[in-house]
Amino acid sequence: MLMPHPEVLRRLLEEYEAAAVDEPAGATGEPGPRTRDLAYTLCVSTGTRDVRRALEAARRQLAGPPEPATAPGAAPVGVAD
Repeated sequence: MLMPHPEVLRRLLEEYEAAAVDEPAGATGEPGPRTRDLAYTLCVSTGTRDVRRALEAARRQLAGPPEPATAPGAAPVGVAD
């Protein structure tokens, strides 16, 4: 699975949390359009289908150690021998 850049994921998480608080809910209590869009993007970015799981996955990814850019002993991408 592709992993989003930590800064992109952090920004998405912050924007979602702010929109969930600041954006008025619809007449039926459902989230507003910005919150829905951010929830969808978080789900796609984390490979989930539920925003609660997407939030958990995003927080877990941001809390963990950074992934190495290359495998140990491998040349960086785009570098030829």
